[in-house]
Amino acid sequence: MRYWTTRYLITLVIGLVVVAVISVLWIRQTNLENRLNVTKYLAQEIADRFVEEQSGETVPREGVLEYIRERQKILDTELDPIIYIVDSNGRVLSNPFERDPFTSGVFPVGILENENDVQRVKLETGEESYIVKTPIQTEGVTAGWVVVIQSANQLTQMNQEFRLLATLLVSLALIGWATIYVLTRRLSRPIQDVATAARHVQEQDYDFSLPANIKEKEVHELVHSFKEMSGRLQELERLRSELLAGVTHELKTPVTSMTGLIQAVRDDVVSGEEAKEFLDVSLSEANRMKTMVADLLEFNSFVAYSIPVSKDHHNMNTLLKEIIHQWEVANDEEGLILESYLLEEEVDAEVDAMRMQQVLVNLLNNAKQALKGNGTIAVSLYKKDSYILGIDVEDNGGGIAEEEKTLIFERFFRGENKKYDTHGLGLGLPFSKMIARSMDGDLVLKESRPGKTIFTLEFPILKNEE
Repeated sequence: MRYWTTRYLITLVIGLVVVAVISVLWIRQTNLENRLNVTKYLAQEIADRFVEEQSGETVPREGVLEYIRERQKILDTELDPIIYIVDSNGRVLSNPFERDPFTSGVFPVGILENENDVQRVKLETGEESYIVKTPIQTEGVTAGWVVVIQSANQLTQMNQEFRLLATLLVSLALIGWATIYVLTRRLSRPIQDVATAARHVQEQDYDFSLPANIKEKEVHELVHSFKEMSGRLQELERLRSELLAGVTHELKTPVTSMTGLIQAVRDDVVSGEEAKEFLDVSLSEANRMKTMVADLLEFNSFVAYSIPVSKDHHNMNTLLKEIIHQWEVANDEEGLILESYLLEEEVDAEVDAMRMQQVLVNLLNNAKQALKGNGTIAVSLYKKDSYILGIDVEDNGGGIAEEEKTLIFERFFRGENKKYDTHGLGLGLPFSKMIARSMDGDLVLKESRPGKTIFTLEFPILKNEE
């Protein structure tokens, strides 16, 4: 918060300084224009009211000083002009303020000859000043001039404006800093909470709370995503614990069984045919343990992309028919019905036949386990669109629990019912999904409810079959 607040404040101050400089320049120029207009107005008033023509000569009236002081009070101006009333030849007729900025004592005729009514000059005293001249008209003839000399510093002086501008900028700085501080604090607090929660997760402590009602969309998404991630990590931690317990149990059971049976044979507890039967059971358990270890090694190798997938062109009707026939021969049970629905047209795809069989056999075995040897399995090959083929493996078993649907493709996950009914490590579906993706396809759970569960294997059709 200190990092961002400091940088926001520096940015705000720089912005306000730029605004202040531009404002000062603009106010100075505006003040100059306004005060020059006031000066023009004073010169015109003097020419109209306080100068008259008598006996062919221009004569100033009395009351110029009183008029100027009255106007200063009304306009609340600090202008202190020098006024000359001169004739057409430049002879000074009147100097009401009795101040002469010209050290030579002679009024410069060049000021009258200049065609500009407003002139900026440097007086003989070295002071920058503005000169405003207004003609005295008598019957259309210029009989003289009213010349007003005003210091440039006085025309651009802005004491009150400076105070107002400074007050405004300081107020904006304080309000801006307070706003930045409040907003930064509002944004940083949930981020700090997430950082604290991350330290809890690092220590495998998932007992923390995060704010829920956050109006800022990005911060809300951050907090929501972290909650989902921590929940996912907590679930994975639970699965890891279950994995250790499951793998330990699955490997310990055959080892214990084998140890007991072999011990009985060695100690002559059994003999003859019974001893041979004990050895057969031990061999079966050893093979089962070997299969589980092989599954682990194969899965880890596949995760590390060390097992290549050899894809080739295959007629999908023929390939699927062979896979279904081989599985049906090995799983010929009285209460189990296997139905297959192939495409009427011949469609080729580029797949690895062995890996395809591995995925489908796993799906068929899972369906058989769900049916517990009594029910119907349907395998359907169809076109999803012009580019994708789909294979649905459907069974009419009890379905997958709602809370387990998002976890079935997790490594080592086994559903509650499956834990006690069958042996295994929970690698079948994750392994099958990885194989499908390695063939540019995918394996998804299409639907599952009591009486109907469908897994869909998708893969692309050959491009020349479009």
